[in-house]
Amino acid sequence: MTQNNKILLGIAALLLIGMMSIFTVNETERAIKFRLGEIVKSDYEPGLHFKIPFINNVKKFDARIQTMDSKPERFLTAEKKNVIVDSFVKWRIGDVTTFYTVVAGDIDQANLRLDQIIKDAFRSEFSKRDIRQLVSTDRWEIREILIEKSKDFAANLGMEIVDVQVKRIDLPSEVSSSVFRRMEAERERVAREFRSQGSEAAERIRADADRQQVVTLANAYREAEKLRGEGDAKSAEIYARAYGEDPEFFAFQRSLGAYKKTFSSSDMMVLDPDSDFFQYFKKQK
Repeated sequence: MTQNNKILLGIAALLLIGMMSIFTVNETERAIKFRLGEIVKSDYEPGLHFKIPFINNVKKFDARIQTMDSKPERFLTAEKKNVIVDSFVKWRIGDVTTFYTVVAGDIDQANLRLDQIIKDAFRSEFSKRDIRQLVSTDRWEIREILIEKSKDFAANLGMEIVDVQVKRIDLPSEVSSSVFRRMEAERERVAREFRSQGSEAAERIRADADRQQVVTLANAYREAEKLRGEGDAKSAEIYARAYGEDPEFFAFQRSLGAYKKTFSSSDMMVLDPDSDFFQYFKKQK
């Protein structure tokens, strides 16, 4: 082997050792460095790091959020009724050392252990509520309670709970009919109560409207009679004043009116020629 070949071989060996001494940690990864099988460091920031070849080895784990989609499970309510709950859990690695030590860094095993923790939390929480409360309760409230109850247990597995969501709550077929009938009866009772209150309010409004109508008509009639009386009085006053200025003329005017009315309604009259009715026939100037 020539001297140049030895130099090239040495350089290649140094490059290989250098490459084996360097490892990278991405932002989506968590890493553990071992020394002859013993954990020596796990809190690595994303970037470039060093190790001793053949003495240190590195294991990397996915640090992104994982989803555990549980199979629908039956839980008993406070009424001892079964409900079928479909849910999912979002989690990520919290303490990578604990995660590796407890579940060997296996995501499937971690999901299996976490599933039991979440089911216990569901079972405890659902046993305190009846079906109506479970259906009407805000899902956000249940979420907060489940996260609070499961986070300490999950931490013992090196996991951090991000979210727990109930996708749906169903009733078994044998329970659905009776529950729906009871809910229907309850809604009908509330509807009857509202209708009764509405009828009472309508009668009260109608009675008040009738009373206001009577009062308004009475006031209008009183005002009309007052105005009519004032008009009649004014008319009589004007008539009396005019009559007083020329009584003879108004007497003649009334007589003419009487003649017109009498002669237009009858062709024959039997009267004394000297009666007052013909007084203006006799007067000639």
